[in-house]
Amino acid sequence: MIFVLITHDRGEIEESTLQGLTLARSLGDEIHAVSIGAEIEGLGEYGVAKHHVITHEGLDDYSPMAWGEALAQLTVLQMPEAVVTTGTERGNEVMAHLGAITGFPMVANCTEIDTSGEVWQITRTRWGGSLLEAATLEAPVKLVTVTEHGVEATRAPATGAASVEHFTPELSEGDLVTKVLDREVTAEGVTLATAPVVVSGGRGVGSPEGFGPLEELAGLLGGVVGCSRVVTNNGWRPHSDQVGQTGTVVAPDLYIACGISGAIQHWVGMMASKTIIAINTDAEAPMVTKADYAVIGDLAQVVPAIVQEIEARQG
Repeated sequence: MIFVLITHDRGEIEESTLQGLTLARSLGDEIHAVSIGAEIEGLGEYGVAKHHVITHEGLDDYSPMAWGEALAQLTVLQMPEAVVTTGTERGNEVMAHLGAITGFPMVANCTEIDTSGEVWQITRTRWGGSLLEAATLEAPVKLVTVTEHGVEATRAPATGAASVEHFTPELSEGDLVTKVLDREVTAEGVTLATAPVVVSGGRGVGSPEGFGPLEELAGLLGGVVGCSRVVTNNGWRPHSDQVGQTGTVVAPDLYIACGISGAIQHWVGMMASKTIIAINTDAEAPMVTKADYAVIGDLAQVVPAIVQEIEARQG
């Protein structure tokens, strides 16, 4: 029996959770989903046999310590072989609390898991994705998070409706000391994390005004503009636009890197992009050497030329 924590925001499932469900199917035949504070529909399509819904009057919104405690009580009661979720900020946070409460070891950011032997053999990313580590995991209950965008979410070959079972934990006031109370909408529509196309600029853009053509290109392609850390450090763009290990991790269909050298921290944040195009004057820049396609030239000339061609083709 494998537990999969379904991370959600007031009942709206995080799409990356489906990546954890997909990997979990390779770990065991019986997949149990666990959602906290809300029942999630359609999980049977991803191979879930049973859906445990944890309910409590204090779990009407996200509370990391309470989520961890509630999940720990259900885990100790059921003793699954493993608890799995995707390694988002929320997923890793809850699993860290679960590990601290139960004492079971947690392995974060896994890309591959081999369960054929007595001990699980695991490959996981370390140092912000700059290296892969081979590790072993042996425990009564194994706690695992899956690298975000490291597994493609797919539906199960055979699907059916998951049975639902409710569980009410015992929570104290201390468990609920940290809780989401309110929200402020800072972005609507397509966001950096969800955009199919990201046009990113780095030091080579030269100035805040230099992002004008990038904004125009992103608009024509139905995408958004991102940037590197040096851009936010210079105050050219807000931190919310930053792509990278200390910014937003993205996985668009198309990533266009304009004047970005390709430092490892930035590469980690966008390496899951399906197609990468680099525009740079330096043919030896790390981003250029790793990209699927590269244009060696001045982005101040190349980007407007691309915009002009797209506009001509669109009439």
